[in-house]
Amino acid sequence: MPASSLAKKKTSKTTPNASARKKADQYNDPNYNYLQYWNGRAYENAAEEMAIKRLLGRKHFQVAADIGGGYGRLCLLLENYADNVVLTDPSRQQLDLGKKFLKGHDKIERQLMQGDDLKFADGSVDLITMIRVMHHLPDPSATLAEIARVLSDNGYAIIEVANYAHMLNRMKHWLHGEKLPTKPVDIRSEENRKNKDEIPFVNHNPKTVVRQLEHAGLRVDRVLSVSNLRSTRLKETVPLGVMLAAENFLQIPFASIFFGPSIFFLVRKAHYTVR
Repeated sequence: MPASSLAKKKTSKTTPNASARKKADQYNDPNYNYLQYWNGRAYENAAEEMAIKRLLGRKHFQVAADIGGGYGRLCLLLENYADNVVLTDPSRQQLDLGKKFLKGHDKIERQLMQGDDLKFADGSVDLITMIRVMHHLPDPSATLAEIARVLSDNGYAIIEVANYAHMLNRMKHWLHGEKLPTKPVDIRSEENRKNKDEIPFVNHNPKTVVRQLEHAGLRVDRVLSVSNLRSTRLKETVPLGVMLAAENFLQIPFASIFFGPSIFFLVRKAHYTVR
């Protein structure tokens, strides 16, 4: 089923955030290459692929969509889980990079669209992934509502959250006698905060995100703590294989305490039917 057949008129309405839409295409900057950003991040990439494989197991789907997937880094993995894969991103530059990166993978389509205005028909996507996108969404409500709208009744979504409540931050707040904030925390530099054209970059409290998911009509089935050993020093001194072996061991037990800098939620519609 090609993506063009999924892009039908929506039966529900959303109101995209105008500011978010204006800034969402900052990845079009010709001086910034997101493909090159992943140089030296083999551990993070492998940890995220590990989490997706763990959450999906042997499941298989008809249609998968990677929301805000950039140049298609994870689409090659999603090919193993779906008959058709749609890469979506608000940046034309990212999709152009994807044309080269995904060469020879003809069942992966590329579609220009915003996360808060998905061009899919209601209930038409069986698997949705949204990785490394929430950190650009101070208010993700419109995007989560769109995911709930397009997700099929028996479908799954994997949503990654940049986690402010990771262990180091919890220790820091505890030492200062402070409670963890429940609202998103802007982690940009003071200079970037003053720049109105600078894209938002926030970390979220996972407990708040769970409530936001529930408000959107989604329920959490599983949680994983990911990139638990993310550290420049560790990556320089510890072999990649050793780090990934530890990561494989830690993702499940560390999930309940939101230990790592990245939290993966496997979600379904709140009133899904058993497949």
